[in-house]
Amino acid sequence: MGLISFVGFTLLVAVIAWYATRNTNEATEDGYFLGGRSLTAGVIAGSLLLTNLSTEQIVGLNGSAYKDGLSVMAWETLAAIAIVVTAVFLLPRYLKGGLTTVPQFLARRFDVTTKTITSGLFLTGYVVVLLPVILYSGSVAISGMFDVPALLGVSETQALIYCVVGIGVIGSIYAVFGGLKAVAVSDSINAIGLLIGGIIIPIFGLMAIGDGSVFGGLETLVNANPERFDSTGNHGQEVPFSTIFTGMMLVQLFYWGTNQQIIQRALAAKSLAEGQKGLMLAAFIKILGPLILVLPGMIAYHYFDGNLPSSDVAYPELVRAVLPKSLVGFFAAVLFGAILSSFNSVLNSSVTLFGIDIYKQHINPSADEKTVVMYGKAFGIFLAVLAMIIAPLIANAGSLFAYLQEINGIYSIPIFTIIVVGYLTKRVPAIAAKIGILSGSILYIISQFIMKPRFVAEALANAEANGITDAAQLRLIEADAYPHYLHVMAILFATNILIMLIIGKIKPREEAYVQKYTKQVNIEPWKYVYQVGALVVLVVVAIYIYFAK
Repeated sequence: MGLISFVGFTLLVAVIAWYATRNTNEATEDGYFLGGRSLTAGVIAGSLLLTNLSTEQIVGLNGSAYKDGLSVMAWETLAAIAIVVTAVFLLPRYLKGGLTTVPQFLARRFDVTTKTITSGLFLTGYVVVLLPVILYSGSVAISGMFDVPALLGVSETQALIYCVVGIGVIGSIYAVFGGLKAVAVSDSINAIGLLIGGIIIPIFGLMAIGDGSVFGGLETLVNANPERFDSTGNHGQEVPFSTIFTGMMLVQLFYWGTNQQIIQRALAAKSLAEGQKGLMLAAFIKILGPLILVLPGMIAYHYFDGNLPSSDVAYPELVRAVLPKSLVGFFAAVLFGAILSSFNSVLNSSVTLFGIDIYKQHINPSADEKTVVMYGKAFGIFLAVLAMIIAPLIANAGSLFAYLQEINGIYSIPIFTIIVVGYLTKRVPAIAAKIGILSGSILYIISQFIMKPRFVAEALANAEANGITDAAQLRLIEADAYPHYLHVMAILFATNILIMLIIGKIKPREEAYVQKYTKQVNIEPWKYVYQVGALVVLVVVAIYIYFAK
């Protein structure tokens, strides 16, 4: 029964996506890469939500909540503020310039080489890290939920490979052959399913610990471990409160404001007003994100008395324990939609970056739009196959959430730095951007992957020499051995901005940069954007104050 409902829901989404996109002209760049610049607020919000959610986040963030409690909600609630900043500050400038990719702005503001370096960094991050991890973690979830090894009579490794190929092929069909509009429409439908399915898990979880009562379960959960309901958290946790005022907001602003796989949905808006409404709707939904991505992990901690072998299994174990068997197929289909969404969104953005910023720019400048789209699709197929080959080689996918955030710092903060300087200054030259992005990446790699391991190893060796074996104490010692990676990001962000401004002072551009309006969409802002944005920020601040201990 579960398998039938899974297949039925998945096919329904595919049919609706095909029907909605059958008249879109995919032979043009705007038609294929930006859905003909026709997306409305609801589609933008739904696609943003599903693009953001994937199995490594659902499993990983709930695992973090199992371990640290409410403080990890910063990954969700602070995203709402970043989305507001994007809607008010960045999106008007993106749509005024008629951008298809974020690096296009860098070519106009600095030079083509800066754009190519940025596109290369994006593609490297997507191909080496994101695509394989999404495939692997998604395959582990689906294989475990349906017990694919027993179903097909194969080993766990073989089952994993079958799932990787299945997800990879279906995701590629959406992204490579359907273009952005097919991705966005399927995302929007799956968003509804994910909201329903995602909220079902904590409801059944609370009923399980509250003798059938949701509110009784919530009261039990709060009374049993009140210290875990602290928005500010404790020292040594994954998200120390101080990081909220440093690197956390920078990561959020990069992700929601400049990351191609996310912002591409807003770039496809039919107007600025529609794009801003879509972003604001997404911001409100992100405030509710902890109900799906944090609360189940906290319920699992109470339900299993904190005795699970690993925090990474908290979410799947809770689902297995509390979800009625009749709903497993529907929830698996929803989760499958989240996996597909993240995979095909990253793949579609990779195809866009390659087609616009590399193929047309450097390989065949005279190519017509149809040729650019054709070679973009071919590159997408190549990436999908490469990701499917790499994915089974990845281990410990459940613990990748925090690790991925740290790895992404190699390219996220340097790119965000040069975009901020590019928009806020008019005479900082191209050489400053190149130095800024390369120095940012190199310094971060030296800090996190050369210096940090040495400091941590030395601190733990000293602790061992002093006879310290308690896990909690060792965790604090490790946290104190080196600055948190979010603080490092903030330090490097400020350092690189200073370097770029000094270069701009010594050797400024000959002419001040002036952005031109391409008139591809109406850039009249939504009349309520400031009021709604202020309301979102106030709600987030109120949540933090309410839960602060």
